[in-house]
Amino acid sequence: MNAAFAANVYAADVYVRDIQVNGLQRVENETVLSYLDIDKSKVVSEDKMDESLKQLYSTGLFEDVSFNVTPDGLLVINVVENPLIGERVFDGNDKVDSSMLESEVQSAPRTMYNKAKVQEDVRRILEVYKRNGRYATAVEPKIIKREQNRVDLVFEIEEGPAASIDKVNFIGNTHYSADDLQAEIMSKESRWYRIFSSSENYDADKTNYDKELLRRFYLKHGYADFRVVSAVGELSPDKTSFVLTYVLDEGPRYEIADVKIVSELDGVNTEELKEVLLFEPGDVYNADLVEKSVYEITEALGKKGFAFVDVEPEFERNAAEGKMTLTFKVKEGARVFVDKINITGNTRTDDEVIRREFRLDEGDAFNASKLRASRRNVENLDYFSKVDIQTVPSSTGNKADVNVKVEEKSTGYFNVGVGYSTVNGALVRTGVTENNFQGRGQQLGFDIGVSQRAQDYNISFTEPYFLGRRLSAGIDLFHTSEDYQDEGSYDTKSSGGRLRLGWKYTDDLSQYFRYTLRQDEIDNVDNDASVYIKAEEGEYTGSIFGQTLVYDKRDSAINPKDGYYLSFGADVAGAGGDEKFYKFDAKAYKYFTIADYYTFKLFANGGYIAGFGDKDVRLSNRYYLGGYNMRGFEYAGIGARDRFTDDALGGNWMVYTGAEMSFPIGLDELGVKGRTFVDVGMLGKPDNIDPAIVEYSSSPRVATGVGVTWQSPMGNIDIDLAFPVVKEDYDETEVFRLNFGTRL
Repeated sequence: MNAAFAANVYAADVYVRDIQVNGLQRVENETVLSYLDIDKSKVVSEDKMDESLKQLYSTGLFEDVSFNVTPDGLLVINVVENPLIGERVFDGNDKVDSSMLESEVQSAPRTMYNKAKVQEDVRRILEVYKRNGRYATAVEPKIIKREQNRVDLVFEIEEGPAASIDKVNFIGNTHYSADDLQAEIMSKESRWYRIFSSSENYDADKTNYDKELLRRFYLKHGYADFRVVSAVGELSPDKTSFVLTYVLDEGPRYEIADVKIVSELDGVNTEELKEVLLFEPGDVYNADLVEKSVYEITEALGKKGFAFVDVEPEFERNAAEGKMTLTFKVKEGARVFVDKINITGNTRTDDEVIRREFRLDEGDAFNASKLRASRRNVENLDYFSKVDIQTVPSSTGNKADVNVKVEEKSTGYFNVGVGYSTVNGALVRTGVTENNFQGRGQQLGFDIGVSQRAQDYNISFTEPYFLGRRLSAGIDLFHTSEDYQDEGSYDTKSSGGRLRLGWKYTDDLSQYFRYTLRQDEIDNVDNDASVYIKAEEGEYTGSIFGQTLVYDKRDSAINPKDGYYLSFGADVAGAGGDEKFYKFDAKAYKYFTIADYYTFKLFANGGYIAGFGDKDVRLSNRYYLGGYNMRGFEYAGIGARDRFTDDALGGNWMVYTGAEMSFPIGLDELGVKGRTFVDVGMLGKPDNIDPAIVEYSSSPRVATGVGVTWQSPMGNIDIDLAFPVVKEDYDETEVFRLNFGTRL
């Protein structure tokens, strides 16, 4: 663009008799005059001339403007109009939809072409690609001239590769390994098996969210002073990869020395309120439990008629000793009611799916604790990449609106798995799961697994809010076939369906009910098989009611380091069908970590099954020890065995217990950890066996050994060397055990 003044015509104030505009094609003469700060038949200052010229340029209508004042006072304005944009085209954008780019750029069809605006559009397009992890993108705007001063605008785009994350570094993490922290954040190092995931693509917003995830993780594990000093993403010179570096200040780990509740409200028994707290002196500080305790105190006071309360935790830290005194201060809150809950951003998810996670309803007394609990519940759905909740005063008196803004993310997963184990041989598994089916919060899954030993097919559907209550309900359809030729000279098939109901009494205590109807078949029985196996050849129908009660206090369900897990299951078969039995199962796990890296696991599993009426317990329902659940022995290597055919016959009760310690072996960067263990197992005899035919002993078997776990690019690889130290002569042992596989 060019602006010109006839400086030799005027160097100071000039008299303007009239104004003439030349070069207009589409712009009206009156439009030009409206932008001038110049009056006819008056003396005009040089400043006003300059200001008028700038105003004309700022319209974006003209490519060139010049002023010239003739000796007789005529102001001549010569303009060259910017061309009109005919078509606007994006070329080369395979990874980003044109509709997304159209919403960003300002240069639109039937508007004036403006170079400055086009350059701003280029910047906006590049920002879109950066948000999609493509930092090597190049955009070149080009124009194609048409008749009547028109142009077509083409944005030629070279998208380039997505900028993956080559490496994630953590500095200052003395209590948790890089692998532990990598598991907590969204940004993942680039691996070939993450081809269906965007976690390995760099995103500045994701990095900021990682800081929050790290903060939550450390606060949950006692590090109240933790902070992320910096989080920096360094782009490689070729703009195709990033190295992320998180600098951490962990601070000391705090133990709760004392807990107090101080109330400013009359009639509040603070000792009674202590009963609802989720921790006690001597426990490690946990920010999640503190927040939940605030909620529980608020709920307890609400039931006593205190609708407007504010519970604020205060912390008195002794960093030198790692001790903390926690005081909950209870005072009267502002008398504000919730007017409306407004939800935006959920283009796919139904409003009701979000609203049912709220602990506040429209018309309720406003409570900050319940609002925080609501935010946590919505985030835990894992349907949204961002959840923003704001309260704003309502136009109606002492009321407030709650504005909820969410950003949806993909909730469907395609999984492919490959693996190998010494029990099942080579394995291939694939499936599709949708955790927010049709935006209703329902879960739908389909899964297929094929190995050298077994094949299984499963379809499942779960409704998390059955009948509008916090009651999960689901259905499963399945078919499984397994090869037991090596262990028992027969094959099995099982087909059927299952109905499920689940209820969470608290965040830790859950109960699940189920009804299973299935048809089992024992076939392909070898001519030389045990007489007990031949006697069971054929098809059998099972109609089974069951329940499992679970109490889970682990710090993590995926990689537990502290806490415990308890479960008790009971099943009854006999309401129709051929099977008639009672079955009871119990599990207990205890985890604790010392010196930050050495994690101990104590475990005990037990089960008992017994037939009733005239029915014995069949092969497919019995317990087997060895392989997965007793290292040092082959699958079904322990227990009753036919003396003549060597076929395993299982047992009617089982105990499997032991201890395991995992520890670093200097290969944390490669995701390798070591372990040592002791396994102890006992298996009871099956029904009605003849000692002359069957060898049997319920005495304990013991094995000890060492192993490693490698979180490899192929998934987890587990290698164990286990040595039986107490066994029977007829047991089938297995020193080496290998299992590897991955799920994407």
